[in-house]
Amino acid sequence: MATKKKTPASKKAKAKTGTRAPARKKTAAKKAKSGVRPPPRKKTAAARKKAPKAAAPPPPPKPADNPKARELARRIGNLLLDKKATDVVILDMRGMTSYADYIVIASGESDRQVSAMAENVQVQLKQEQQPLRPISTEGLETGQWVLLDYDDVVAHLFNGEVRAFYDLDGLWADAPREKLA
Repeated sequence: MATKKKTPASKKAKAKTGTRAPARKKTAAKKAKSGVRPPPRKKTAAARKKAPKAAAPPPPPKPADNPKARELARRIGNLLLDKKATDVVILDMRGMTSYADYIVIASGESDRQVSAMAENVQVQLKQEQQPLRPISTEGLETGQWVLLDYDDVVAHLFNGEVRAFYDLDGLWADAPREKLA
């Protein structure tokens, strides 16, 4: 009769019997593969003093001045004041947005007044020596929020409640502003 050679028990057999093979030590290569890293060393006070400090980043370049856009923004603001707009503000957006250099924000008391303010701006700017037409207009029918896009200058005309809800003044709080009386 032949004798069977004893082989190590399979994992299932070990699990059933409750015996386990002794744990193996991980080598450095296996530790690197498993993602286990030793904790970082803390710098001493002397090493911290010797470490060079990062230089402050250079200040951002000043945005290019655009006198035509500034003049157009003021002209739009004054035309809005002619129609009794309230809280007219010009925001200097140069260097902050890519779509406009100036944003004019104004409020009206009713939807009809907001539509009349927008219409007055469009008509007056068309009748100048160099007529200007907006690239786009939105919201003239409803009068809640009218947007007039004159390329470098964008005008937002709001009904008072809608202006408070969307709070564009707060959204661009860090932009330099000029309030028209």
